[in-house]
Amino acid sequence: MEKAQVGRPREFDAEQALLKAMRVFWEQGYDGASLTDLTERMGISRKSMYAAFGNKEELFRKALQRYTEIQAVYVLEALAAETAGEVATRFLDGAVRANTRPGCPPGCLGVQGALAVGATGVVARDTLIAWRALGQEYLRDRFQRAVDEGDLPAGADPDLLARYLMTISNGISVQATGGATEEELQRVADVALLNWPPA
Repeated sequence: MEKAQVGRPREFDAEQALLKAMRVFWEQGYDGASLTDLTERMGISRKSMYAAFGNKEELFRKALQRYTEIQAVYVLEALAAETAGEVATRFLDGAVRANTRPGCPPGCLGVQGALAVGATGVVARDTLIAWRALGQEYLRDRFQRAVDEGDLPAGADPDLLARYLMTISNGISVQATGGATEEELQRVADVALLNWPPA
């Protein structure tokens, strides 16, 4: 009698399954995405999902990480700009493009994935709060460097500047989900940047 094979290779493409799960969370939010929705879209059984990705919370975290690498890469590109003004421009322009990309759900998984959740979604909500806070921290640190280097006035408040941009970016996401077009949201971003840096 043969022993059961240990470590049998998966019969599905884990990367493709994760991308499909990411899209379900993006479209439906954490609470709205049932295990049935997720496994059906991923094309795998619940047993396979648990074995490959862990529980729903762990799957959500992995999907958010993949989303960050694909959709939110503009944040790191913006932070690399030479001046604080260029950082702000690239950040908001990137937010407009990411939230209105053809062929993708409108809005941002990181903003709307778990704003309002029941008891089972608290971990996902807290994960997204931390995710957004990290983006704001990156901006704050970059603007502090700009103050230190004399690129921003000595009295500029890096935390306020970071919160200003993050608030506009989050609003862009909400507006995109509500049907605002790329052109409409780019005009909003452009107007916001007329007040850069905000007093």
